[in-house]
Amino acid sequence: MAETAPELPPREGMEFDVVIVGAGPAGLSAAIRLKQLAAEAETELSVVVVEKGSEVGAHILSGAVIDPKGINRLIPDWKEKGAPIDTEVKDDRFYFLTATKSLRLPNFLMPPLMNNHGNYIVSLGALCAWLGEQATELGVEIYPGFAASEVLYDENGAVVGIATGDMGIGRDGQPTDNFVRGMELRGKYTFFAEGARGSLSKQLIEQFKLTEGREGQKFGIGLKELWRIAPEKHKPGLVQHSFGWPLDSRTGGGSFLYHYGDNLVSVGFVLHLNYENPYLSPYEEFQRFKTHPAIRDTFEGGKRMGYGARALTEGGWQSVPKLTFPGGALLGCSAGFMNLPRIKGSHNAMLSGMAAAEAAFAAMAEGRQQDELTAYSEAVENGDIAKDLKPVRNVKPLWSRFGTFIGFPFAGLDMWLNTLIPGGLRFTLSHRKPDYATLKRAEKAKPIEYPKPDGVLTFDRLTNVSFSGTNHEEEQPVHLKLTDPAVPVSINLPEFAEPAQRYCPAGVYEIVVEADGEPRFQINAQNCVHCKTCDIKDPSQNITWVCPEGGGGPNYAGM
Repeated sequence: MAETAPELPPREGMEFDVVIVGAGPAGLSAAIRLKQLAAEAETELSVVVVEKGSEVGAHILSGAVIDPKGINRLIPDWKEKGAPIDTEVKDDRFYFLTATKSLRLPNFLMPPLMNNHGNYIVSLGALCAWLGEQATELGVEIYPGFAASEVLYDENGAVVGIATGDMGIGRDGQPTDNFVRGMELRGKYTFFAEGARGSLSKQLIEQFKLTEGREGQKFGIGLKELWRIAPEKHKPGLVQHSFGWPLDSRTGGGSFLYHYGDNLVSVGFVLHLNYENPYLSPYEEFQRFKTHPAIRDTFEGGKRMGYGARALTEGGWQSVPKLTFPGGALLGCSAGFMNLPRIKGSHNAMLSGMAAAEAAFAAMAEGRQQDELTAYSEAVENGDIAKDLKPVRNVKPLWSRFGTFIGFPFAGLDMWLNTLIPGGLRFTLSHRKPDYATLKRAEKAKPIEYPKPDGVLTFDRLTNVSFSGTNHEEEQPVHLKLTDPAVPVSINLPEFAEPAQRYCPAGVYEIVVEADGEPRFQINAQNCVHCKTCDIKDPSQNITWVCPEGGGGPNYAGM
């Protein structure tokens, strides 16, 4: 007889004016702006932010070169208040790489919107920690270590808040001696700022059919290491991007090196998740990239300090879903506001948080609640986010359709024309296939032989995961859910050589051959860095990423 689920005690609840899921740039900007507006109006407003990371900034991973437009608008005196924004871009370089050579592209050929001068190199995690301090000083309640695991609805189907996950559940799904029931946090409006492929945002997009009449979202995976390099090789303010090798012309992606801080270099690799070869490993391509003659010298004599990986939204303006639904809104990368060619989204995330806050504050001042904040959608459509994203909306589809050698120049021309022609170009290209549907069958693809790591410049996945600060309670239920446990071996293995073994940047998925010679799909959930790539790229769409216990996952100190 199947074991029945235990009857759990009711959750305790708390009431707020606004509930915000995610303490990233979007969520914290919304919280700060709400409190600023309340102070200006001399009224009280209760705002709560829940964050699944162990502390604010723990799960934040970005390059990052930030456009200061967002922070300038939110906190104009950020310099005087000590924001960790210190290194202004001084040198902006762009390279095309072959296997042995590098060709620098002249800056005058680059569209003006690609210019990084006036931007800053930062640790986005450190910036979010500082924003969290600003929010707390204004009276925002922030609860790190609490994962929002469920959306709460009223009898009419409007969102009325969220519930945090139960803690102390054993691997068998039964409460342990450490069991603690989750909390219900209810609000007049609820903002979802979970980042790319947020688990609750994904549910809301489906529940309210927010992508109807719009393109589906496209994604990339960004992998990053933080290095402390030899002082004589450090060039504060240098921003360097490249494309080409080690990727072939049909596989989109590129790299970055950012010099900042105390002899620090952020090195990263972004690979578009519409790649075709099931034998490709984004992690191994990143490691191989560092061995290029134009790159490796930077790291000789240096020391790797950290590692992480995260999915990125790449669909652009045509893939932004409907932003509002009864009782709530999508903010930041939950909505897909990243500018792909600029590799920047934090400024738009902050702007979206402020716009949502202003719409909600005005609605509550009129006595409204749990309705649709159409003013937020209008502010995005008519404001700086649209101005940033519309001119680059065709970059991704051009690159995907025509490959690097043809598509990249076409994308550059498209950006130039959108800059020079008043009102920009009049057409918008579609993305065609979703990322999970682009893989070739294994027999039609060529296996890739990757070099073994040397342990000095290049590293194996599990060693690098140890530099991400990742930790999960091992006895909790596996948070990577298989719709059908048989699919990885019965379908994905024979048809696609089970690509989860390679697309996961943390070694979560393995095919293990048992003593009887039969393959078994193994999930090492404790390794998970919460990148969400499996939820996106699995060709059978059989894996669903859900939040583990709050406080689990990576801890990206200084990243």
